[in-house]
Order: sequence, then C-alpha cells, then structure tokens
Amino acid sequence: MILPIYLYGQPALRKPTEEVEQGALDVKELVANMQETLTAAEGCGLAAPQVGLSLRLFIVDGSELGEEYPDCANFKQVFINPEIVEESEETSVYSEGCLSLPGISENVVRPKTITIRYQDADFKWHEDTYTDFKARIVLHEYDHLEAHVFTDRISPIRKQFVKTKLTNIVKGKTVARYKYKR
Repeated sequence: MILPIYLYGQPALRKPTEEVEQGALDVKELVANMQETLTAAEGCGLAAPQVGLSLRLFIVDGSELGEEYPDCANFKQVFINPEIVEESEETSVYSEGCLSLPGISENVVRPKTITIRYQDADFKWHEDTYTDFKARIVLHEYDHLEAHVFTDRISPIRKQFVKTKLTNIVKGKTVARYKYKR
C-alpha cells in the first residue's frame, strides 16, 4: 500500500521518535508499504516520520543509483533502532534533496564514513560501516529520526535562499509527483 509522504511543515517530521519494540507492530508489513511508497516516489530512502510514524525506522534503496554510484547498486536495507557509532572527520559535500521537501536541493556537508549499529526486519543486530554515497543516504534518513531535515544542515545564507520555497510547501503552493500529505 502506498502511503502519503508528509511534507515540510507536518509536525510528524519534528517529533522525537521512539524505539521499535519487537511484536508491537507488523514491521514487515510497514517496511513493505514503505518500500512501495519509496519506489512510487522514485526516492532512495524513506524514514518512518516521513509517513507520519514517530518510530526509529528507515529504509534505503540505492538500486536506481547503481549506474552513477556502483556501490549502491545492491544497497537495499532496513534500519530499525539505529545508532551512529562513529563518524569520520573527513567530510564530503553533495547536493541533497528530500521527498518531504519537493523542489528543494542544497549542498550538505556530511561525514564521508560512518559506522552504524541497527536491527534488521527480523530484529537481528548488525554493525556496518558505510562510505561515500551510502553513508550520505544513511545519514540523511537517520536525521529524520532525530527530527531534522537536510535544510537544517545548510549555511545561514543558503537557508535564507530556500526560506520562500519552504514557506510555499507549508502554504500548499508546492505539489509533488507522488502521494503526499500537508
């Protein structure tokens, strides 16, 4: 089932998230719905707050990026109750966009390498290290669990440039090509 993606201004995007407890909900159904939603929206990551759930869960699917970023070709993963264990001091800059902020993209500085501890859809624990674009996708989605969006990470002057676009999203003057909720 395709879920509506919550757009900038929705309180769910700024609400603290809670740990997902095994058995508390049908995680596999939620993940399947989120994957269907992500595919329909043509994105590479989706966090539970973006579909209105204040849960520490996100999914990534870099398969569509495989041509430009070969290491992402088979990068399809579920992250439940994730925790960033380590971030490199070395950073990279890349223009990011977000399904919750349609029509906006800005350069964001992020650590080049991260180590993250998380549970999969079967609630088995993993600890993995990601670099480059994989790390960026994970950190972008992780930010949603911390009640942040990528524009929180841009310079003050760039924030001024996107302020009108953000206001237009909140006022309903922006549309998306996928199912959404204001």
